[in-house]
Amino acid sequence: MSEKSPKKLVGNVMSSKCPSREILDHVTSTWGSLVLVLLIEKTYRFGEMRDQIGGISEKMLTQTLKALERDGFVLRKAYPEIPPRVEYSLTPLGREVAAKVQSLTTWVETHLPKILSQRI
Repeated sequence: MSEKSPKKLVGNVMSSKCPSREILDHVTSTWGSLVLVLLIEKTYRFGEMRDQIGGISEKMLTQTLKALERDGFVLRKAYPEIPPRVEYSLTPLGREVAAKVQSLTTWVETHLPKILSQRI
């Protein structure tokens, strides 16, 4: 009977040269977090996302979606129609990370009064 060995980490977020830092930044940035949490609900078109995420510019939404797509978290599907239709959804990896981010955002929302009362 063999014992399972613990998974070996391949990244080191504490290293300045590790690409995990860039990915962490994409996932935990304000806009990245909001896009991930929004896409848990359903597939969205660009304009719908822009309307749902208060304060995000088209430029920032575009940059955020491109970064999350490059990391393999967001799937962009373009339909060959006129006018063009593009939809965004989460990949399986994106669903996994979005669930983690959603837990954090829920915790912040739940504890917001306590957090704000601690501010000086």
